[in-house]
This record gives sequence, structure tokens and C-alpha cells, in this order.
Amino acid sequence: MTSVLRFLSLLEETVLETIQRDSVISFPGLGIFGLNPPASFSVFGHRIYFYGVLFALGFTLGILYCARRSKDFGLKSDDFYDMVILLIPLSILCARIYFVLFRLDEFAGRPLIAYFAVWEGGIAIYGGIIGGILAIWLVTRRKKLPFLAMLDLTVFGVLIGQIIGRWGNFMNREAFGGQTEIFCRMGLTDPSGHTIYVHPTFLYESLWNLVLFLGLWLWVKKGKRKYDGQMSLLYLFFYGLGRAWIEGLRTDSLYIGHTGIRVSQALSLVLVLFAGALLLWERRREHPASELWVNRVKAAEEGKQNEEQATQSGK
Repeated sequence: MTSVLRFLSLLEETVLETIQRDSVISFPGLGIFGLNPPASFSVFGHRIYFYGVLFALGFTLGILYCARRSKDFGLKSDDFYDMVILLIPLSILCARIYFVLFRLDEFAGRPLIAYFAVWEGGIAIYGGIIGGILAIWLVTRRKKLPFLAMLDLTVFGVLIGQIIGRWGNFMNREAFGGQTEIFCRMGLTDPSGHTIYVHPTFLYESLWNLVLFLGLWLWVKKGKRKYDGQMSLLYLFFYGLGRAWIEGLRTDSLYIGHTGIRVSQALSLVLVLFAGALLLWERRREHPASELWVNRVKAAEEGKQNEEQATQSGK
């Protein structure tokens, strides 16, 4: 049964990939027609792809936002920038490795450089997240900084990158779902005039991440953050919940061998269970405000200021 389902999924994927090339985009339910965004542009003879531009833009804005908010987590912007220097290459490398590992049959016989040719397309967000977590752990360990506080801060940058980066899929006419007739369907019209309507899953994920970003931002702003690592667990739970649903609609998923099991969907559900269990466990525990790293930093700074004032008064 799984083999049949996998075959039907591959068949639909092939049909959709064929029709998506040079397709004009529409959202009839929203009254939007005739969108024909270019996938790339040329600068001095060099082809620049909007996917990469939007990916870089999202990454940059996420970094700037986190650097600005670093004090809210008891961290210095310089420490965050030091971490980013390692995070960028390691995240891209892991995102590529993750993608290749589940498509090894497509790379068989190709030269070694093809395995790392990210400029040809092919990265996976979960691989990037794994690389990012590894970079944070390495840097915080070396600089003797709190891993979980840095992880909580970085979550906001990741969400900004995901919100913007998903629109690169729109420019490429990719990362969409199966055919549908729902209100928010996306139309793809090929040069012959034939139109199919599909789930705009890139849009679903971008909006889901936006809602999640605003929710976590309000959580911190209203002082509900009780312990280091809480934002990370909330991100893993709610992002995993949304991704598990959205991944089930997509036609370009990575699969575990020939099992018919979508890699990202399975991993998302594992993360939901893992994060959900830890959130429930932490909810039952008491978390004194003094244990939060940002409060410890503030207390240390206030103590230092009081000592300096006492010294000056003694003079």
C-alpha cells in the first residue's frame, strides 16, 4: 500500500514540476491574477536567483533583530555576532547534507562537487536548524555563555529567516502542495493556457511562522518567559505542529527510503512530542526569577554598581 501511495505521489510531483515551469501565478479566491515573478536576474553577466537573495535577506534581518534584542536575554550583541560567524557556514553545510542524505540515489555517479553545490538548489530547513544548534553549542561552550539563553534568542532570527525565505519558493514556483479547489488555492497557468490549482504551502508556512514569531514576541514582552530554553521548546512544538500538517500537503517531500514516510513530517511529529513533554515537565517545576540568565546578569551589574557607589562614598 505504501508503495502505491509513493508511486502516486511521485506521479503527481512529476506532473506538477512539468507544469510549473514558466507558469503564470494567480490566487483567484483573493482576486489576484497574472503574477509572473522572475526566478532570477542578471548582474554584469552573472545570474542571481531571487531565492538566494530572499534567503540572505531573511538571514540578515534575523541577525540584526537578534543582535538588537540580545540584552533582553542577558547577552551581548558581540557574543551573538561571534556565534553567527560559525552558524552561517555550518547551517548551510548541514542543510545541504540533510538534503543529500535522503536523495543519495539522485547523486550516485555524480562528481563530489555536486554533493555540495548548494547554488544548484537543494537544502533542508531541519538540517540548517541542526547545524545552527551545533554552532550555538560550540560557541557558548567556548565562551562560557548559557547555551539555552542563546538558543532562545536565536529562535527569533530563525523565524524571521523562515518568514522571508519561503517567498523564494514563490519566485521559483516550488514548495507547493497537491491540487485543490479551496478558497486560498494558487493557480499555475502554463504557456498553453492550461491551469491547475494547488495548495500554496510556502504561503501557509510563511504565515504560520509569522503568527509564531508574534506569539513568542508577546510572550517575552509580557514577561511570561520563566526559564532559559522555554522559547526554544515553544518554537519546536508549534513549528513542528504546523510543519507536520503542511508537509503532508506538499508534493516535493524527502522520503525515508521507499517507505512512503515523509522525513520532515516524521521529524516534526517527534519534535512535537519531545518539546511537548518537556514543556509539561517544566510547567510542573518552580522557576525562581533569579535563575533566569538575564536576571542573573542584571543582579550582577546592580551589585557591581552598588560596590562602586559604596567605594566612592567611602572616599
